[in-house]
Amino acid sequence: MARILITSALPYINGIKHLGNLAGSMLPADVYARFQRLRGHDVLYICATDEHGTPAELAAQKAGIAVSDYCDEQHEIQKSAGDGFSLSYDYFGRSSNSQNARLTQHFAHVLEERGLIEERTEKQVYSIDDGRFLPDRYVEGTCPHCDFEKARGDQCDNCGRLLDPIELKNPYSAVSGSTNIEIRDTTHLYLLQSKMQDDIREWVEKSTEWPQLAKSIALKWLDEGLQDRAITRDLSWGVPVAYEGKVREGFENKVFYVWFDAPIEYIGATQEWAEAKGEPEAWKSWWRTDEGADDVTYVQFMGKDNVAFHTVSFPVTILGSQEPWKLVDRLKAFNWVTWYGGKFSTSNNRGVFMDQALELLPSDYWRWYLMANAPEGSDAAFTWEGFQAAVNSDLANVLGNFVNRITKYTASKFDGEVPSTGEWGEAEDWIANELETRLTALAQHYEAMEFRKAAAETRAIWAAGNEYLTKAEPWVKYKSDVDAAAIGVRTGLNLAAIFGIIAQPLIPDAAAKILDALGIPEENRKFPTGDAKALLNALPHGLNITPPDVLFSKIEDTQITEWTEKFGGDG
Repeated sequence: MARILITSALPYINGIKHLGNLAGSMLPADVYARFQRLRGHDVLYICATDEHGTPAELAAQKAGIAVSDYCDEQHEIQKSAGDGFSLSYDYFGRSSNSQNARLTQHFAHVLEERGLIEERTEKQVYSIDDGRFLPDRYVEGTCPHCDFEKARGDQCDNCGRLLDPIELKNPYSAVSGSTNIEIRDTTHLYLLQSKMQDDIREWVEKSTEWPQLAKSIALKWLDEGLQDRAITRDLSWGVPVAYEGKVREGFENKVFYVWFDAPIEYIGATQEWAEAKGEPEAWKSWWRTDEGADDVTYVQFMGKDNVAFHTVSFPVTILGSQEPWKLVDRLKAFNWVTWYGGKFSTSNNRGVFMDQALELLPSDYWRWYLMANAPEGSDAAFTWEGFQAAVNSDLANVLGNFVNRITKYTASKFDGEVPSTGEWGEAEDWIANELETRLTALAQHYEAMEFRKAAAETRAIWAAGNEYLTKAEPWVKYKSDVDAAAIGVRTGLNLAAIFGIIAQPLIPDAAAKILDALGIPEENRKFPTGDAKALLNALPHGLNITPPDVLFSKIEDTQITEWTEKFGGDG
């Protein structure tokens, strides 16, 4: 049994996440965690809300409430949305909790002792009308590289370049819109990433299990040369610049930069999990290689915009500390899910958001479509037509119709029991061979974290079941030879059980309905392995089964028209 630590990029606190956020980190991490649990492995899936930084302050200010109250409220909303999508976090923490503060302060202290942090006085934008320094995201203006007119002070959303606020052309305050600003001196702590250039490159080049997208982004940063980065900001909301309770002199009105403390929350949330279960030291066996974490495989999931921070900045913190912390082993990066020619966007309210999606349809519909069209090799376009086709064809026709046909036929012709008679024949040989090949391939796709291929293979197995019923023809044979029909029904019911089991990572709610209807105990819902003939005769003869309610309703054209009018898109 392997031990697998899984983290997905922390969803930011300023509002409910859109389907692009879901598809780029949280959902694939959940699918992978579910698969590995089905394999019998010891899995710990950790996530949390990322609660510090400028956008949280701005959103709270706009809402007219204290930033801590805003974060309390939004954390519950995001946790509820995750629950609605059946995201199987072992723990969903908060970066504003005390565990993360202590760890962040610890790392800063240790890094400074190692000669990797120093104070620097720099030029920063000061808003005279707002009466405050403006940290990077509080400043907006025109990108000096691509002339995008709504670039933020830390990054341009158009060209992706990291920026310094003083580089912006025509800068203005994102708080008030005022252009009455000037450049003043302020002192910050800098993480000397440049000193870790060779160490990080050596580590990145040794990483053999990263997809090309992740590795190429990391190497691009390294080729350009790592830049020293300020890890403090002139803000009131965040982790205080302190160690062992003593605030650093001159930093009373500053906090650590959100991108310094946010990745540390992976460890912090694991501490929260350990304390919540009454085993406060349990986190160490997942994160400290001197406490047992050397046998852990650590897997991270994120969108491509987060890759640089996870492959460079956070590793500088971990490696630079020279302490025995666990580093990531496998990193899965995703491209964008696009929305009719542009990106999904929280700030611009573009696309469908998690809470809105759940108001339209159950989570399995969305989970299936987003993973079957995962933005792995390139960006993936969300379209209403594609969504409708995938649900109606894959879920309603291929899977739902199969389960409905075989269970209802069993109820009407075999008293709702798994029949025991009938002899194995050519059709059964054919489906057994299909399963032998396809179940192996399915497991390989999941292990490689190739989610499009895993979804396609899952569908292919469901489709093979439909082809088997066409070959076996139990409803035709029943008229002249009940035993000949019985083998087709029994095999079909066992196929339904296999279909439900392999559906669990992708569409867990529908999978549970199938397996409940077939009376499959929880302990027998593991990923199917072994001899396919045995798998196709696993259900006890005489077992009572109950046809489930309709698993998937087809999406009608009228619904697509309605949703297009409401959310946009070509319809």
